[in-house]
Amino acid sequence: MPAAQDWNAARAALLRYLRAKGAPPDLADDVAQETLARLIALSHTQQIGSVFALAFRIADNLIVDGRRREARRRVRESGEVDEEWESDGPSLDRVLDSRRALDVLSLCLGRMPPLRREVLIRRRLNQESCRAIGEDLAMSAKAVEKHITRGLLDLRAALDRAGVDVAGIGG
Repeated sequence: MPAAQDWNAARAALLRYLRAKGAPPDLADDVAQETLARLIALSHTQQIGSVFALAFRIADNLIVDGRRREARRRVRESGEVDEEWESDGPSLDRVLDSRRALDVLSLCLGRMPPLRREVLIRRRLNQESCRAIGEDLAMSAKAVEKHITRGLLDLRAALDRAGVDVAGIGG
């Protein structure tokens, strides 16, 4: 779990990031606080590879969620939509985009060299350390990192070739 000064640095970076995106100071403070609460909770159960990257992703998602809630509230107040049909679930487009991305990633993983696939799955999905993977597979941690990098590049290229925008799916 990161030290207190890491959380303070993450909060400061989050506030700069949110203000640069045009968030008013009070909203930036609220989003930064909620983001840190979620990060701290996650750090108790998982190893976080990059606190800052995850913080920015969570903050972006919180902003998007807030905009959606506000849009739903405005529609509700205008009386244009029957609340019975309203859903907090993802839109059909988002579900379909996610399924398409999953299909592309699955196909790409299936075409990867077996060692690269195993290393990538163990690190990214099972959250195993590079050192532990390297010890199990008689490889250096650096070699494990290279397999991960190449695997992620393969996945990104497959998504790009398929025209899948993962930024639109996660947010």
